[in-house]
Amino acid sequence: MKQLVSILLLFTLCNSCKKTVAPIKTGLIAEHAMVVSARVEASKIGSDILKKGGNAFDAMAATQLALAVAYPYAGNIGGGGFMIYRKSDGDIGALDYREKAPLAATKSMYLDEKGEVIPEKSTIGAMAVGIPGSVAGIFAVHEKFGSLPIEAIIRPSINLALKGVIVTKKQAAKIKRYQPLFFKANKDSILFSKAWKEKDTIKYPALAKTLERLLIHGKDEFYKGETAKRLVRFIQENGGIITEEDLAKYTVKWRKPTTFMYDDLKIISMPPPSSGGVCLAQIMTMVEPYDLHEFGHNSVKSIQVITEAERRAFADRSFYLGDPDFVNIPDDTLISKSYLNDRMRTFSFEKATLSSDVSHGNVQVVESDETTHYSIVDPFGNAVSVTTTINGAYGSKLYCSDLGFFLNNEMDDFSSKPGAPNMFGLIGGIANSIVPEKRMLSSMTPTIIEKNDKLFMTVGTPGGSTIITSVLQTILNVHEFNMTMQEAVNAPRFHHQWLPDEIRMEPNSFDNTSILQLQKLGYSINEKDSPIIGKVDGILVLDDELLEGGADRRGDDTAIGF
Repeated sequence: MKQLVSILLLFTLCNSCKKTVAPIKTGLIAEHAMVVSARVEASKIGSDILKKGGNAFDAMAATQLALAVAYPYAGNIGGGGFMIYRKSDGDIGALDYREKAPLAATKSMYLDEKGEVIPEKSTIGAMAVGIPGSVAGIFAVHEKFGSLPIEAIIRPSINLALKGVIVTKKQAAKIKRYQPLFFKANKDSILFSKAWKEKDTIKYPALAKTLERLLIHGKDEFYKGETAKRLVRFIQENGGIITEEDLAKYTVKWRKPTTFMYDDLKIISMPPPSSGGVCLAQIMTMVEPYDLHEFGHNSVKSIQVITEAERRAFADRSFYLGDPDFVNIPDDTLISKSYLNDRMRTFSFEKATLSSDVSHGNVQVVESDETTHYSIVDPFGNAVSVTTTINGAYGSKLYCSDLGFFLNNEMDDFSSKPGAPNMFGLIGGIANSIVPEKRMLSSMTPTIIEKNDKLFMTVGTPGGSTIITSVLQTILNVHEFNMTMQEAVNAPRFHHQWLPDEIRMEPNSFDNTSILQLQKLGYSINEKDSPIIGKVDGILVLDDELLEGGADRRGDDTAIGF
């Protein structure tokens, strides 16, 4: 009997040893430079720009355009985005090339005579389209920081559009899934009406011609030239309200990033009209006093602390945040330690806080899963973190066959009716109501991190409301739980956004005992509605100054470097 007990004990010890020495998973390691994006074609074009001697800003412009060709699901010239940058000398900044509401937009444009939201009016078709900012963003970055001629930036994407892009298994599934909505939004059949299969090649001749005109005539081609006229005609023929004046008046905005400290890390993130930086600062400041590394990764206590901080940050988001050019945002107060310590006063490990008991804090003020992100570090030490979107998958589903691209449905990111959820369940407030030329609130959270005054990480993700929480967990995975970049990106994720009052978890990824324990504490767990939470793309600077890329396994994301 003693011998049997000894054998069992030895077997148990060996098994536990196996669990503790799981192989470390690292991403691509590169010595000089790296680009991580949603498609291999875009990462390669960005990396090739860097190989030619271009900098991170040249690569940003080239990668944005390449994603418009290779990843029409979210990559775009018919949408907008945000960029955070850190130059090699430590200079930091943010570019807002978010879409704007048309001049003819009104606060109640998506409501019926009873004041109720009209289904699909802000999500499908021409009325859902905001004024695109991506082309202006590309040219603004190149004009301010670019080093290569514009020909070198645009030509690779023209060539890619003419040569065509091979359809991946995941892309084929996405096209099939959204085809019924393509037929709903478009009067005629479009390029994506065909039953595309894995390994087919899709060519984009109309988009190539549009890019060729941009190369010749510059930014004004899209906002004042022939392309602008053709685009406005198409939108209006399909019942939209965007005019030539709307396009001509569009401008990007350089902004001051939201910055804060977490332990010895300096976090540099996107300010409003993105809610990303403020919410990230709130959540990280609220969790900082707790010993997460002692609690353990995705332990009950870690999930509790992070969930309760997320609940409170998202409650504030819905009330205070919007376009700072139109509303006063008390951002300094919102991210102050005294305010946030007070917000967590009602938290207890003994039971869940109810979202019905959490309103916005007392201060004296929506969004898509189908965004895309790319991270770049160049050989000179410059870094950019860029998140760009057309909002929903394939945006408004309205495809301009003449010009070769999908148009966004960003107008849904406004509060169509304060207090009513948008297509992603986010509750909006008056601060984010519709006003002509106003930029809609976003969750996009492109982020760069410094450690000891040196570049440490560039990170971001798509995922709508889950963007903020995915970026948060990736940073914590590296900093608190000593993961590699790839491990941090791969790790299972969870999410809470105040309302609905539930913790969303990636299915079959969390310990059943932990889930039961959380339910006993009063937390509602939802493993059905978020099979994927975020598709994080990041780059980590290692101790020996090599670069490690983390490309998310959840998509076709790819890191390329040299």
